[in-house]
Amino acid sequence: MSKRIEEHSFSIEMKSKDAVKTLTLIEKENNNVFFEGFLGKLKNVAMIEDVMLEIEGKNGVIKLDITSQEIEKCITQKKKKIGGEINE
Repeated sequence: MSKRIEEHSFSIEMKSKDAVKTLTLIEKENNNVFFEGFLGKLKNVAMIEDVMLEIEGKNGVIKLDITSQEIEKCITQKKKKIGGEINE
């Protein structure tokens, strides 16, 4: 599996700094990087070329390189953990 797929890169683009609640580059206590804001009302959720999940809100866009197969696998595993698969 390629490094790109294993690491699942992401980007977050906000249209205004006013929609950003918190941005901590390095928390000294636990060495975490933290970004928090308000995506706003959802406008669109799409898979781009089956390798990029794009969530667009009024205030910005989140992109994550994950395949639809990986999403389905995670959802299926979660359903099994919470009491069995749901038949649709």
